[in-house]
Amino acid sequence: MSASLDSLYQQVILDHAKRRHGDGELPGAQAEHFERNPTCGDEITVRLSVDEATGRIDGFAWQGAGCSISMASASVLSELAPGRTLPELRLLIDEYRAMMRSRGAGEPDDEVLGDAVAFHGVSKFVMRVKCGMLAWVAAEACATELAVVPTGRAEEARGTIDPGSAPV
Repeated sequence: MSASLDSLYQQVILDHAKRRHGDGELPGAQAEHFERNPTCGDEITVRLSVDEATGRIDGFAWQGAGCSISMASASVLSELAPGRTLPELRLLIDEYRAMMRSRGAGEPDDEVLGDAVAFHGVSKFVMRVKCGMLAWVAAEACATELAVVPTGRAEEARGTIDPGSAPV
């Protein structure tokens, strides 16, 4: 990867960490999941809602405290998730996870990942991968909750997913 591309990616991360897109409440959220990185103390809660008629994510919000990487990653995800179906969100998360596990090898698919490719360099630093994955793991748990709970019953099931069960 070129130095200019690395610089651009660093700027994307810094911009998202500073201007936290999607940071806030989501009234009427159908799923909510909290994740904490025990290594560094980063915390995040992700909330999702899905339009029942279209099956597409129509609301994504998060709240958290942590390093620039975890907050920027949540911000980027909040821009990528809306408009996708739950299976499409899972594919996006799988692609992002593969990139984060790559340790900097290969070239990520920027058409699939959009601004999330900015975190490719983070994958070289094993201790920071969990920071970059935190919001994505929480969103994956929300998608799982919504996929297994009949529409309108997600609030009743809230808290049934073991936070330690989601793969990083």
